[in-house]
Amino acid sequence: MGENKNKNDAKEVMDEQNVTPEQETVQEEAPVENTESAGAKAEEPDLEAALEAANDKYIRLYAEFDNYKRRTAKERVALIQSASKDVIFNLLPILDDFERALKATEQATDIESIREGIVLVSQKLKKTLEQQGLKEMESIGKPFDADLQEAITSVPSPNDDMKGKVIDEIEKGYFLNDLVLRHAKVVVGN
Repeated sequence: MGENKNKNDAKEVMDEQNVTPEQETVQEEAPVENTESAGAKAEEPDLEAALEAANDKYIRLYAEFDNYKRRTAKERVALIQSASKDVIFNLLPILDDFERALKATEQATDIESIREGIVLVSQKLKKTLEQQGLKEMESIGKPFDADLQEAITSVPSPNDDMKGKVIDEIEKGYFLNDLVLRHAKVVVGN
């Protein structure tokens, strides 16, 4: 009978609060949810700290990459400037030779000796440029190749073997380290 009284008392309290038995179980479970939300609240600072650490790492990595780009750009400019410096330094003796040849032409009477001097200076210039990676393109008598040559005009070929081949070269083409530096300007037979 004591149990019935306790149940009746509990029912009266629920009636006074307008609480149904289903809501009572929800209210009893609510404190459990509060402990879970308290755990979630405890995890929030951890997540915020992790997010802040990740953002800091990202910012540092971005700044490091930006510095790397600037440094490599400066190195590239310095490399280009030093490369042209080396080429020009190697060409200075040839410039001196040309100046000596010009002085010699003022007093020379023998044209053959002037021609010989110019040929020597020309060979020295070609040798110096070859050491820097320059190579002449061979075009005459070879089939026309639009990747290497530029056709200025086409003329009737002297024989059938020369059709589609280079007959004459107006301007030489050059390779620099196996890449086309300047296309040859040629006359093609048709």
